[in-house]
Amino acid sequence: MQNFINVILPIPLEKLFTYKVTPEQATFLQPGMRVAVPFGKSKIYTALVHSLHNMAPEVYEAKEIHQILDERPIVNEIQLQHWQWIADYYMCTVGEVFRSALPSAFLLESETLILKNEKAEVDEGALKDDEFLIFEALQHQSILKVHEVAAIVDRKNVLPILNRLIEKNVILLKEEIYEQYKPKLVRYVKLGTNYQSEENLELLLESLTRAPKQSQVILSLFQLQATVKKPIKVSDLEVASGGSRAVIKTLIDKDILEEYHIRRDRVEYDGNIDSADLKSLNEYQEIALVDIQAAFKENKTTLLQGVTSSGKTEVYVKLIEDCIQTGSQALYLLPEIALTTQLIGRLQEYFGEKVSVYHSKYSVQERVEVWNNIVVQKPKAQIVIGARSSLFLPFSNLGLIIVDEEHEGSFKQFDPAPRYHARDAAIVLAKLHKSNILLGSATPSIETFNNARTGKYGYAKITRRYGNVLMPKMEIVDIKEQSRKRRMKGHFSERLLEEITETLEAGEQVILFQNRRGYAPIVECTTCGHSPQCPNCDVSLTYHQYKKQLRCHYCSHLMALQESCQACGSSTLDTKGFGTEQVEQELHELFPKAKVGRMDLDTTRGKYGYERIITAFEQQELDILVGTQMLTKGLDFRNVNLVGIMNADSLLNFPDYRAHERSFQLLTQVAGRAGRTKKRGKVIIQSYNPYHQILKQVSTNDYDEMFKEQLYEREQYKYPPANRIIKITFKHKEYNKLNEAAEWFSKGLRNAFSGNVLGPEFPPVARIRNQYLKHVLIKIDSKQSVSQVKLNIKRIEKSFNAIAFYRSVRVIYNVDHI
Repeated sequence: MQNFINVILPIPLEKLFTYKVTPEQATFLQPGMRVAVPFGKSKIYTALVHSLHNMAPEVYEAKEIHQILDERPIVNEIQLQHWQWIADYYMCTVGEVFRSALPSAFLLESETLILKNEKAEVDEGALKDDEFLIFEALQHQSILKVHEVAAIVDRKNVLPILNRLIEKNVILLKEEIYEQYKPKLVRYVKLGTNYQSEENLELLLESLTRAPKQSQVILSLFQLQATVKKPIKVSDLEVASGGSRAVIKTLIDKDILEEYHIRRDRVEYDGNIDSADLKSLNEYQEIALVDIQAAFKENKTTLLQGVTSSGKTEVYVKLIEDCIQTGSQALYLLPEIALTTQLIGRLQEYFGEKVSVYHSKYSVQERVEVWNNIVVQKPKAQIVIGARSSLFLPFSNLGLIIVDEEHEGSFKQFDPAPRYHARDAAIVLAKLHKSNILLGSATPSIETFNNARTGKYGYAKITRRYGNVLMPKMEIVDIKEQSRKRRMKGHFSERLLEEITETLEAGEQVILFQNRRGYAPIVECTTCGHSPQCPNCDVSLTYHQYKKQLRCHYCSHLMALQESCQACGSSTLDTKGFGTEQVEQELHELFPKAKVGRMDLDTTRGKYGYERIITAFEQQELDILVGTQMLTKGLDFRNVNLVGIMNADSLLNFPDYRAHERSFQLLTQVAGRAGRTKKRGKVIIQSYNPYHQILKQVSTNDYDEMFKEQLYEREQYKYPPANRIIKITFKHKEYNKLNEAAEWFSKGLRNAFSGNVLGPEFPPVARIRNQYLKHVLIKIDSKQSVSQVKLNIKRIEKSFNAIAFYRSVRVIYNVDHI
């Protein structure tokens, strides 16, 4: 009887593929292990074992696998079920979920780059003929790909040859064939065994009298050993002694010092923070906690609505403590990496080294480490804080999921597939693990609040700020009137300048919010009206003054700022609109003594970009912080007394059915950064339309009124939560072909769903990276079966792909489009 395995490949193909395995391999393999498999003519992929069976495929001859890459499963049964749900619900393939879920170091591909090992001494006589051909090719070409090597040696399967060359140290792979992940080793030193006795030590110090630097290193080693009861790092000894690496190396060569290596995790709790006791909860938090625990007993997803600065984190910490005392794992999901930076310290104070962090700013190696720690259930990975990707970690004993700031749009993945919403996927994951899940927010999304109101979700509320601090005082400034009276200084109203001056004089800090990065969104010639456009997208280029560049925020195309107009040659160039850079520059001119910082995508590029700015602001090294919506997400700054919103209209006038809900959430959240300790904070909102309904609701903090209004509108126009939405995007580089294809597809949709299909329509930015886009929106009534609708769409897609002319048009599904 032959043995076969079904595998998931990390490519967007609907079905699983079958491969042949030997009886020995079949007894060793388990679902969730990785195997390297050949695919197509010359490609090799890392695949994941889905199931083992004895059924040979009927349509094709099953190939043999190349090698087994794991000793134990790195993906468990619950994860595979969760991936399948994501693939079905969000209309993508399990392969796409697999590629998105695993850190890239786990995925070997035939696109692996092969380099010559410059440091190795190669004995050419010991190389076989095929090995020598590759070695010779690398003399003339610095990098080869696997398929190029296959052409050189005229063989399909070149992995055995490459493995032999790796063993002989002739070549290096850009991605290691077996495992890209390498543990981090740290160098330590200790005194040589011959000098452990006091007599030998005295003789040693006497012999070193003529080598003062070496003597100093030895003395520093003693001092460090006396103060720190831990192994001594080479780097620490170098700093303490003031000696160079060369001096330490000399002592190691003389056997006076011994060096050794210890494997260290890259993400580590340094142990310097004293473990703090949990803060006692106030009466409002206690009531909320009791309500949450009651809802958990009924196995309900629960919403905690707490006003900004009400101490929701303390409630989360209490729930996490209860969870880890039962030996279960806890997942704390956050929408923004900036938030994790601030929270790591707070959770480490309470839970020490039980906290692990997982998000995209961490290197692949660090993410692999966290993954492996969770697979073997190490105590240091009992609590995981992370952005949306941490949903895919291999939890086997999950007891609690917390989704903080659940209303945030950042929880939705846009590109590439799977286009999942982390909050909704987390609720399903909690159901699979039979664990508790808590959604927290000061301004819940309309859908979540509606579920809580109708009793589908449990509900708890905190109405008072921690320490009974009053909610900030809101003031709306009419900048249309101020501009008419010529009372604006740049983009600042008199009132805002007055308040900034007062706040700085009182030694307090200011946050200014402008939801657009760069200096100005448009550079325009005042003679002919021309403004530079992106050659790849239908947008004007944004001016970034810091680098004197014009940049496209969609495809990253950039050009140097032109001295004169490209259309008419006139030098009368002017900027329209303003971004964070311009606000920062104006502040330098208006408040030359104040220290101003900026937090947007341009200033937080590096791994520690967020941390650096947040820490500087927390430690009051900055007086004013200007930023985009990164600033709005639950950050806790103790000394901020004033928040200024530069222009609220850019949020309100957005072409989207969620614009008003989003504006309310964003303005309330950014206002919540003010006055978080004792003194009541102030918020100044500048607007050309100060009588707008949303601004009134924000200024009175009236969430219920906003909810009722928005819910009524959504019911009238058939938008969520009354209806479900699927957005279908068509993408192609040819304008006419795209139009025809979108029209054909939407005709099929209209026949199937009659009047609930909107479009096809060009979006506001109709071309990105030289690809034209067209959208179709399907509204699914609450009475309709969503899965049936998806099946019908897939059926139409099958007919669509059968037409050769349309096959090159890309069809992208976005379920529950936000």
